[in-house]
Amino acid sequence: MARTKKQPAKGSRNNNTTRPTEGQHILNNGFQPDRFVIPKTNIPVQHHRTSYKPATKSNPVTTSATRGVQKQRRYRPGTVALREIRKYQKSTELLIRKLPFQRLVREIGDIYKSDIRWCSSAVLALQEAAEAYLVGLFEDTNLCAIHAKRVTICPRDIQLARRIRGERS
Repeated sequence: MARTKKQPAKGSRNNNTTRPTEGQHILNNGFQPDRFVIPKTNIPVQHHRTSYKPATKSNPVTTSATRGVQKQRRYRPGTVALREIRKYQKSTELLIRKLPFQRLVREIGDIYKSDIRWCSSAVLALQEAAEAYLVGLFEDTNLCAIHAKRVTICPRDIQLARRIRGERS
């Protein structure tokens, strides 16, 4: 059997007899093109800007100042202090800087005898002993403050701790 009239295949795009679905527009008496062709022109597209500045290198200080800087995290009173206490109780390093302590030791040594030569291990041993003494003194001072129903240590707590220890006050 031969067909006499060529029929378009089912679902072809350029079928003029199909009805438009929702959202489709019928143009030119029912002709529906594949896509709309927009003619190219040489007219540049103009963007409407309120102020135009040419691109320049930005200064990082001014850039962060102009942008909204995030608000720094603020902890409740005492939280940071407790964190520092835990940090320093875990650590074993020396808390007093070595060079200032060495200058102090040499200065005090010059009072008693000039031209004393100090071995680095001797200065380090003095620093270890000084820090151990101060830590113990502050522990006793804290106990004196707690006994007086206070949290903050005062000079009178240090004096009392030294007096109980039998040291000169």
